[in-house]
Amino acid sequence: MRLMNRKSSQLKNKINLINLVTSNSPNSRISEEYRTIRTNFLGSVDGRKTQSLIVTSPNHNEGKSTTAANLAISLTQLGKKVLLIDADLRRPKLFSAFNIGNSLGLSSVLTGENRLEDAIKNTEIKGLDLLPSGPTLANAADLLGSILMKTLIETATNQYDMVLVDTPPVLEFADVKIFSDYCDGVILVIRYGKTESNDLIQAKKLLSDSSKLVGVILNNKR
Repeated sequence: MRLMNRKSSQLKNKINLINLVTSNSPNSRISEEYRTIRTNFLGSVDGRKTQSLIVTSPNHNEGKSTTAANLAISLTQLGKKVLLIDADLRRPKLFSAFNIGNSLGLSSVLTGENRLEDAIKNTEIKGLDLLPSGPTLANAADLLGSILMKTLIETATNQYDMVLVDTPPVLEFADVKIFSDYCDGVILVIRYGKTESNDLIQAKKLLSDSSKLVGVILNNKR
């Protein structure tokens, strides 16, 4: 199922800036697009109360982090309790978007330095918590593929209505393929005019081998 696939889409993501448009301009056309994505997503999960979902892209700068953040916010607007996890341990962005410190987070939980409940931070968005990436580590793939990551996802889904995981690009790192079977599904974000057709095909093939591809979002920079 395609959550969004229109060249006229108004999802505008600047390469190095996450625009929390669903919070800042909830009545805008772009926010309405995210609500459409939310509706299509919820219609695809068969009424399950809890859902853990990976948001990724073939390569960097295609809008995955912006999509993950705004989809999370739009879900809270339905009264859902949402945890957003920044699992891009090499190029984290979400802590900056929500003005939250990154001295501890996912990486410090997976190394055993901090407890999950201490690393999760409240945001200014009602119903939305953030688990930032934490300090950058060289062995990110090993950590994300560990049994601790599986346990973390299971714990989070017991505490939240929805868990969204912003991951590294699927074609650049092995992380997504390693732990995608810990989550219920994957959304693939592509950018019109940037994502190559061959990259899209390869990314979909990699994801279909190990996970449930819930949908593809076509993100238009125009």
